[in-house]
Amino acid sequence: MKKKKIVIIIIVIILILVTLCLLVFNNMSTNSKEVKVVSSLIEKESKLEDDFPTELKDIDNADVIVNPYEISPLTALIIFKTDEAVSPKVTIEGDDELSTYEYTFDEGTEHYLPIYGLYPDRDNTVIVEYGDVRKEFTITTEALPDDFILPTSVDANKDELSNDLYFFTPSSDGYTCAYDVNGDVRWYLTINSIWEVNRLDNGHLMLSTERLVNSPYYMTGLYEMDMLGKIYKEYSLPGGYHHDYYEMPNGNLLVASDDFTSGEGTVEDYIVELDRDTGEVVKTFDLKDILNIEDGKSENWTEYDWFHNNSVWYDEETNSITLSGRHQDAVINIDYDSGDLNWIIGDSTNWSEEYQKYFFTPVGDDFEWQWSQHAAMITPEGYVFIFDNGNNKSKNEDEYVSAEDSYSRGVMYKIDTDKMTIEQVFEYGKERGSEFYSPYISDVDYLESEHYIIHSGGIVYVDGKNSNQPAGISGADRLVSDTVEYKDGEVIFEIVLPTNNYRVEKMSLYPKNENFTLDKAESIGSLGKTEVTSSELGFILNSKDFKDIEEEHNISITKEVDRLVFTGKFKRGTDVNVILYKNGTKNIYNVPISKKPYTALCVDIFTEEETKEGISVTKYINEDGLSGKYSIYVEVDGTIYNTNRYVEF
Repeated sequence: MKKKKIVIIIIVIILILVTLCLLVFNNMSTNSKEVKVVSSLIEKESKLEDDFPTELKDIDNADVIVNPYEISPLTALIIFKTDEAVSPKVTIEGDDELSTYEYTFDEGTEHYLPIYGLYPDRDNTVIVEYGDVRKEFTITTEALPDDFILPTSVDANKDELSNDLYFFTPSSDGYTCAYDVNGDVRWYLTINSIWEVNRLDNGHLMLSTERLVNSPYYMTGLYEMDMLGKIYKEYSLPGGYHHDYYEMPNGNLLVASDDFTSGEGTVEDYIVELDRDTGEVVKTFDLKDILNIEDGKSENWTEYDWFHNNSVWYDEETNSITLSGRHQDAVINIDYDSGDLNWIIGDSTNWSEEYQKYFFTPVGDDFEWQWSQHAAMITPEGYVFIFDNGNNKSKNEDEYVSAEDSYSRGVMYKIDTDKMTIEQVFEYGKERGSEFYSPYISDVDYLESEHYIIHSGGIVYVDGKNSNQPAGISGADRLVSDTVEYKDGEVIFEIVLPTNNYRVEKMSLYPKNENFTLDKAESIGSLGKTEVTSSELGFILNSKDFKDIEEEHNISITKEVDRLVFTGKFKRGTDVNVILYKNGTKNIYNVPISKKPYTALCVDIFTEEETKEGISVTKYINEDGLSGKYSIYVEVDGTIYNTNRYVEF
């Protein structure tokens, strides 16, 4: 009898286990559809290069590929071979001398000639010459996109100008692009790249990726790219990239980043040094270890965005790093080796006693401090060159200057670190008044002694009046970007655009060492491991049909090369989780329904419409730490929905 009971118990246990297994099997079997996979630019690049001609022809039968990487429409690649080694010279004909470009390539027999500076919507004439050979090509380009931003005015003293171009990066509407001295568009990218764009020592461009790592503008990292749009390296960072980078003498990259894993909840106060070959972080600088968060508050100071670093500059002579803290009205300099504070430029009002020794004493006439500044750099003379945005012009609220009475300027200071004195040696912009007033972004560049770029990129109007707030939060109805080239006391070039632009760089169309290769692009570095809100053992036995909420919340789930991306629209207070399920384990990732986390220029205040309709949020789940096939579930306010999709890492 006892044996019979044991047998019955065993049978019951087996039946329960079989039932559970069947439930699990049924649960898993419905997840037979792989989530949509989005190709990376590097993957697309590889496929495009596979279609490049492998058998090169002579120049009379040369292959011409317009926009070869499909993201740089005003470029082309001319491919041919020669029996003997030659150095081809290309001429891209322009409308005048300063809009015509020439470049002579290195000697060889197999020729892949990148052609830059084509006009849009035109039959462009490009001439290739070597020895006694002269071949004329007609390269036809498409029109600019309908939403492309064109200048409202261009004023050029061509007797003083070169044929270099002005490279712009957008902060509002617009494209990363380059205008010539006539204001004509001669290059642009169709990907959403923002922040700095500059040329590395090897001739390639360095610019942001088009992918967000966190809202509103923290990108996954940086691309090393040529003007064709060919990527050579993609650098990914756990804290992403914003605002600025600097190529150090050893080739490594100093990058303005964030530390999203510290639990401190702050942003734009973290600098990393990336190994150029491996993408590994080899050195970090946390400004919370250097400065007091509560000191020197400007009007825009918040607990999470207390410093708002917007520039990075390494000075080899002093082995130091200069940074610009918009929200403390402070330009600071730190020792590269130790990270110790060397000095602070700015008004010392509201700073603790322990920091007063780091401030300078003004000397000379007509001195003014800078306010909410950007783009701090050290010139070859050792001067500190800054774009002084000029917000409020005081630490004391009752002394604030209104936007209509304010001005921005490029300002240069001479500092004496022994005597701790500071003297103003140059300014431009004050005489322009409020028409040149940019309450955010903007740039200065040093071209040579007495030759500078001053870029007031964030001029904002609301109801016809100057605004003290960035375009994204001011309700602006008119935007202006005003860029001046200043030489020997005179403005020799000015271009005005009806948008806001982050930075401007004046650069040649071709670098001195143009060297196109078909080397395969590398993805290096890492986005890091996404923190799991909780991990639970158990089966998902009851789940609803995902279609019940997919359309209602406009949910999108895609797989990028290195992460899963979940996007949806939800009302404040909704509890949303993404669940990755594998082998009886549920990895649960919470999706905050908030505009505030890591959002430097927004506040977590919902409009009436957002409160009613909800806001769009995105959760990124990085592949680091994940392996294999996971079923995807979405939990909304305690109810679990089966997406019937899986993701494989």
